[in-house]
Amino acid sequence: MSFQVFGIPVSRGVAIGRAVLVASSRVDVAHYFIDEAHVPGEIKRALRARDEVARELESLKEDMPEDAPHELAALLDVHLMLLHDEALLGATRQWIVERHYNAEWALSAQLEVLARQFDEMEDDYLRERKADLEQVVERLLGAMAAELGKGQVGAAQVVQRDFAGEDPLLLVAADIAPADMMQFKRSVFHGFITDIGGKTSHTAIVARSMDIPAVVGTREASRLIRQDDWVIIDGDSGVVIVNPSPIVLEEYRFRQRQSELERARLARLRHTPAVTLDGERIELHANIELPADAVSAVEAGATGVGLFRSEFLFMNRGGELPTEEEQFQAYKAAVEAMKGMPVTIRTVDVGADKPLDRMSANELRHEHVLNPAMGLRAIRWSLAEPSMFRQQLRAIYRASAFGKIRLLIPMVAHLSEIRQILETLRRVKQQLDDAGQPYTHVDLGVMIEIPAAAVMLPLLLPHVDFVSIGTNDLIQYTLAIDRADEAVAHLYDPWHPAVLQLIASSIAQARAAGKSVSVCGEMAGDAAFTDLLLCMGLRSFSMHPSQIPSVKQRILRADSQKLKLALPAILASEDPEKTASLAFAATSQRLH
Repeated sequence: MSFQVFGIPVSRGVAIGRAVLVASSRVDVAHYFIDEAHVPGEIKRALRARDEVARELESLKEDMPEDAPHELAALLDVHLMLLHDEALLGATRQWIVERHYNAEWALSAQLEVLARQFDEMEDDYLRERKADLEQVVERLLGAMAAELGKGQVGAAQVVQRDFAGEDPLLLVAADIAPADMMQFKRSVFHGFITDIGGKTSHTAIVARSMDIPAVVGTREASRLIRQDDWVIIDGDSGVVIVNPSPIVLEEYRFRQRQSELERARLARLRHTPAVTLDGERIELHANIELPADAVSAVEAGATGVGLFRSEFLFMNRGGELPTEEEQFQAYKAAVEAMKGMPVTIRTVDVGADKPLDRMSANELRHEHVLNPAMGLRAIRWSLAEPSMFRQQLRAIYRASAFGKIRLLIPMVAHLSEIRQILETLRRVKQQLDDAGQPYTHVDLGVMIEIPAAAVMLPLLLPHVDFVSIGTNDLIQYTLAIDRADEAVAHLYDPWHPAVLQLIASSIAQARAAGKSVSVCGEMAGDAAFTDLLLCMGLRSFSMHPSQIPSVKQRILRADSQKLKLALPAILASEDPEKTASLAFAATSQRLH
């Protein structure tokens, strides 16, 4: 039966394929594809876990006191029966063999299948056995984790082949952790669907960075969609169509082909300089997460890296921090890949929607705060961990010997933070001098993403070389909206007058002080905001490489001098979006 699920469109385009469900277990489960050579080993891991759990349950039965309730022994028998049921481990084996899931993912996938079967049973007693099944699976996952903890290494290897055959795969989940997203980014999925999230949640940002359609905030998708259902993701309207009819399927296949043709047309602008009709040259920089992304930035025609999110070097490491040498090699690789173009490295911004795998003493306090988006994150965390911070800064300065690097500090809100940063930089450079390590001048910049920083910008500007406006958090904090919460996603409004006032004044003040200013939030990569940012005086945009062609096309058709005449009316308007639309449409007609 065909049905639709509605959510928030966050990455445009159409994706058609089979659903792959990532179940939300109470036990953290790694999700990755394994290579053919690791299939037998993963099956053996699952079987060893079964045998270990069986021994535990048998031991519990043997050690049970004589006065123990009869129901307790019966419950252990039920768990043993479920453990040896071919519907659990036999089908788990099939997920490993046919889809090349790692053992934990395969077991979770089969749990999802069986749990739904239990939910549909009419008998109350049988329906309640789902809890027993979940407990058995959690024991199995715990046994696998314990085995790894003893040094038994699993086949944790992400591969890039599509083991589903010719059918594209679409990922469906309640939510996707940033660490998992980085694994999936290098994998085979053609689209994402999640129950929670908003337009600037991390899942949405990574989906856009992969240039694949995504719908978030669906609330029920992971419960309603089944493994291997045929699904259409309409990333333009936020609609998910499950088991579509042949007519609907053909309509969306046509739209898919049209989208691919448009993408190919825009790709031809790659080597065209981004210059407005009135001769203003615009910098189009790239946002990247890993050094390898720099190659995509160059291929897309980026003129530099405006935001290297260094925190992704800290993820998927079991809580272990990267060494100074590891970071140095990563930053050096990015700098060299950009072939002399500038690379702006943001210091680690963990916290909120990007926690580390395991917390230190300071972070543990952060993990349990009620609102992590306002807790110990970004520069606050770095200053609370001075040894880690100095290590990262040394790595960044060492990499500066191989190309132009700019240092960007996130979430600054106090002058005292700037003073601590400057003192830390002085110590770092002294350490490098004492060690005979070469480095060159590194420009210092701050992110304007807290309203307080935007308001006090005149006090910050004398201490920095540039500023970068992070619109995602600036909107979140200005409007008191959790950008990852689908319940209030409709209130997240980049066109809100207060937001536009803060952005416009930040750009104007930075330019008046002779300091360079860029926008690196999602507004920069959305062509709907290109004319607005140009009329505010912005001349440096930073976005994911895949977004550069559409923004460049808008710039090539714009006259910045004529556009800026509309700014006073836009900022004074009760409905800035409508005012901007009318003003820019009139400007476009005059130009053509």
